[in-house]
Amino acid sequence: MSKIFLDTNILVYANDKSDPRKQILATKLVSDCIAERKGVISTQVLQEYACVALHKLRQELPIIRRRLSQFQSLKVVQVTPVLISRALELHTQHKIHYWDAAILAAAEEAQCDQLYSEDFPDGAVYGKVRVVNPLV
Repeated sequence: MSKIFLDTNILVYANDKSDPRKQILATKLVSDCIAERKGVISTQVLQEYACVALHKLRQELPIIRRRLSQFQSLKVVQVTPVLISRALELHTQHKIHYWDAAILAAAEEAQCDQLYSEDFPDGAVYGKVRVVNPLV
């Protein structure tokens, strides 16, 4: 079964009312990934979502906790020292921002075929992971 890694921006758009079109698309993507048991995130994604939800989206704590609980229905990759080391390798190899490299490392760890994100060039391939921007 094909697995899809969801970058933080997908989770944020699913909860951001400022762009209704992206919110509808992202909400469907997250729901489908949960229902079909093919979605993957990392603890980094959960942390980044919590930070954006608090500061940019200004969500109340009960809402953030409820969303985090829902997102845990996805497979969650733990950030480990080995994953951090791999992120550093990817950062150097592809000349990308460290936090993006950490997302890629987690996608690799989970053996995902695709990474849904707005932060990478659409269609780019990093090893066995193809980037898809599903919000274009």
